Amino acid sequence: MARITIQGIEIEYELLGKAGDPAVVVTVGGRFSKDIPGSPELGRLLAEGGRRVLLWDRPNCGASDLCFDAENESILGADILRALLRQLDLGPAALVGGSAGSRLSMIAAARNPEMVSHLVALWMSGGPIGLLALAHYYCVGPAIAASKGGMQAVASSWQQEIARNPRNREILLRQDPKKFIETMGRWAEFFVPPKDSPVPGMSPADFARLKMPALVFRSGESDLAHPRRTSEWVHALIPGSRLVEPPWGDNEWNERSNVGEFCLGWPKLAPQILEFLKE
Repeated sequence: MARITIQGIEIEYELLGKAGDPAVVVTVGGRFSKDIPGSPELGRLLAEGGRRVLLWDRPNCGASDLCFDAENESILGADILRALLRQLDLGPAALVGGSAGSRLSMIAAARNPEMVSHLVALWMSGGPIGLLALAHYYCVGPAIAASKGGMQAVASSWQQEIARNPRNREILLRQDPKKFIETMGRWAEFFVPPKDSPVPGMSPADFARLKMPALVFRSGESDLAHPRRTSEWVHALIPGSRLVEPPWGDNEWNERSNVGEFCLGWPKLAPQILEFLKE
């Protein structure tokens, strides 16, 4: 494991594989760390396939620092990823992301296409049910906690991030509760389902800038968090993208999320990703 400071934010990361091999970034979703079961295993398989793999904790996730000074959380993560690739001299890199990781990867690729060689997206959050659930998950709960008990109450709901990175408690307690609630309100607005795009933070013009080879895994029909229509719409908007079936059944997300094993099946993606990266 290693840490690096970017724009005043400490980021935890790990590099797998040989220096000089073509780079791949794996970005998970939720508030999960890079070491959630399934992610490191995918990283090792990609490294064995001849890739230099970057696993990292997004800001506000895992052992990286908390940060609330941004337009929204996805753009914050995309900007940090761009700077991380530059500081580690890994670009152009292939971006592999799932759920929030896919949204962040697409935003990063649209804002910095010269730094991205390939794009692989799965479990793209979308639709009114999926996106409004994200607003509650990421923003509503912390805002209500701050309104009832100040930042001490918010800190009690971020115990995993504080345990992994004790300085996160100080970062939280420094926040002004009123400003924090305003930030959570602004970040929640980000998830209001857009009419002309399947993904918050991505306009049709942004998708048109994704001219690198792109692989889109079709979501399960039963998956309300990452609707099938969202994956198909993303495929339609990315020029020349390839839409493929994932290496698991329709109910993968529902089954994994029920038991908290969100990424356990990700190593199965390795053969399709490695074949795609040959392009």
